[in-house]
Amino acid sequence: MIVFAHLLNDYSGSPRILSLVIKSLRSRAGHSEAMQLFVGSGHDGCLNSAGIPIYRYWYKRGRSRLVTLVNYLASQCLLFLKLAASRRVDRDAIVYVNTLLPFGAALYGWITRRVVIYHVHEISITPRPLRWFLVTIARLTSSLNIYVSRAHSEALVIRGVPFKIVYNALDESMARKGTSTVYEPRRDGLFNVLMVSSLRDYKGVPELIRLCERLSAREDIRFHLLVSEDTEGIERYFKSVRIPKNLTVHPCVPDPSPFYEKASLVLNLSRPDLWVETFGLTILEALTFGVPAIVPPVGGPSELVRDGIEGFLVDSRDGGALETSVLKLANDESLCRRMSFACRERADVFSEQAFGTQLREVLREAAAR
Repeated sequence: MIVFAHLLNDYSGSPRILSLVIKSLRSRAGHSEAMQLFVGSGHDGCLNSAGIPIYRYWYKRGRSRLVTLVNYLASQCLLFLKLAASRRVDRDAIVYVNTLLPFGAALYGWITRRVVIYHVHEISITPRPLRWFLVTIARLTSSLNIYVSRAHSEALVIRGVPFKIVYNALDESMARKGTSTVYEPRRDGLFNVLMVSSLRDYKGVPELIRLCERLSAREDIRFHLLVSEDTEGIERYFKSVRIPKNLTVHPCVPDPSPFYEKASLVLNLSRPDLWVETFGLTILEALTFGVPAIVPPVGGPSELVRDGIEGFLVDSRDGGALETSVLKLANDESLCRRMSFACRERADVFSEQAFGTQLREVLREAAAR
């Protein structure tokens, strides 16, 4: 039996990868009762259709960071108690903790002497005392950590815990959509620049806005920001921030495929000094659709995109270099097509089949410890 624990169920990277983990393992498990999922309440996302029994524990974001932190700590106490009270968890169950956040499940597994596996997705956790606390819990409780890239394993070292690197993959349905889409550098005469991100400053949203302003005279270049928030969240973020005329902000959607189908270029503008991406699932999605990408020169994205081949490695704080890179592609359709071909070849390395094979091997190794 595998008991999965996750905090925030939405359509962002970590729950989407957990959904793929469950799907890959369920196809070999033979019956869904061999797995259970404990997930925080208050949000609907891709884990709703995980296909295994789901048990919810209370969690709600607050309007301030302090309230959110208090709610989060309370939620983990509730998760621990819910697991402790459950009679559905086998004695030999593996507790699979997705991200560092559901530490209540890790403590439960450690206290009850069950095998605990962490699938680590993050690096930049604030405030620093919270990061120290979560890393300490993982060091105390985990039998094996799964990292999503080489850069990730080097940036967030949890000493004393064995680890494996399992690169993320795309769901087969998304991969099929990508490979069947014909890439076009321009559609209806427009060069469409897409960024898929949450509305956080460290994700590079202010840098995107400045880039839009720099290129406001180019009427043939349009920017699209697809966010993980709903309309209310968009209104709240942009309450004191002016949206440039050449930028359209789109609320979250279950399936981002239509946006990639129309994109000429995809951006990841995460600030290297504030947030180091561990992998960059949106970048892999772009590569699968044959869309060149501009990504940070550090972290997981730099292992996906090779500078000058599938796109460019650019520090988003360098506005001039960012503008130059966008214009280089916007002004050269032949370069776009060459990069698009390289993108599809690169995406083939990260297949769902390879992901599932590596994951099953990791679980066998952990169970044998």
